[in-house]
Amino acid sequence: MEMEFLDFTSQTAVREYEDFVEKNGGSFMQSVRWCGVKRDWRHEAVISRDGQGNIRAACLVLIKRFLPPFKSFLYAPRGPVWDYKDQSAFCDLLQGLEALAEKYHAYSCKMDPLIEETDSEKVFALRKAGLKFTPWQEDDQTIQCRNNYILEINGRSEEELLASFKSKCRYNIRLAQRKGVRCGVYGKERLDDFQRLMKETSARDDFQGRSKDYFARMLDALGDRCRLYLCEYQGKPLSGAICVRYGGQVCYVYGASASDHRELMPNYLMQWEMIRWAVETGCQVYDFQGVPYWYDPNHPNYGVYRFKTGFNGRLAVYAGEFVQVFSRRYKAAFDHALRCVGYQKLL
Repeated sequence: MEMEFLDFTSQTAVREYEDFVEKNGGSFMQSVRWCGVKRDWRHEAVISRDGQGNIRAACLVLIKRFLPPFKSFLYAPRGPVWDYKDQSAFCDLLQGLEALAEKYHAYSCKMDPLIEETDSEKVFALRKAGLKFTPWQEDDQTIQCRNNYILEINGRSEEELLASFKSKCRYNIRLAQRKGVRCGVYGKERLDDFQRLMKETSARDDFQGRSKDYFARMLDALGDRCRLYLCEYQGKPLSGAICVRYGGQVCYVYGASASDHRELMPNYLMQWEMIRWAVETGCQVYDFQGVPYWYDPNHPNYGVYRFKTGFNGRLAVYAGEFVQVFSRRYKAAFDHALRCVGYQKLL
């Protein structure tokens, strides 16, 4: 049993790492491919091996350096990937993180694994290892959304899934098809159309959208694992999405829509086409991603949750963030600064 760091220059080593992460249901944000998207971060990956030399735990780490005072922040997005019953493997990962903290002068490392808050066994395993964990409060800011809406496919066919949707949802999918809305898969040549939709959506819903270059990096780095979908009516783009297939899931990561022709229900058709991709590729889960205000019917964005419930999935509330602290002196100050700036501007 030993700890090591991934050699990113070795195709064999990278392939072994990828195989482990994907076969164990890891997020695409724990894939080496994700480093090609986060080019303004440094990256490392910690590995623990068993007595036979096989990987038994892995953790991709992004490193953000602040100038001054030349301190760094470590972040393991949706990591680590390991069997929570194997405490010694996780100790190996923590040892590796401590070495990275010394190398990069990091004040803390934040992790937000895909652990639902009701999974007390896994939460206890992380806390037992010495990580700081604060149960969620309504005013908390977390890097990744803590509330996702997921559709468990579990081998069901397209027909079975469609029949399981709420009747209004099925009606809206068929309405879009009947009215002549067309949904297709495209490459970077259509990013200008998607970016126009994104700018309109971010202005309408008051959030900061990503740049065209960021979406181009996603398509380049993730390759055939990443798709750009556009719904059009009479040649005009009405909605668009970027989704990623990895680890037995298709994840709806970014979406945008026009304000006009909403009566044609393009978003319902677009979601259905992405769900069909999950079925075609043998995925077990379609992840609609964030529903941050599902608990507040009076919030302006509650409609996002209401829309997704039409597909008759379930709410997944994750435990949140676990932190390994290396320098308490700097942590409080940097955490306050990050909250003021906003994590999304950092990421």
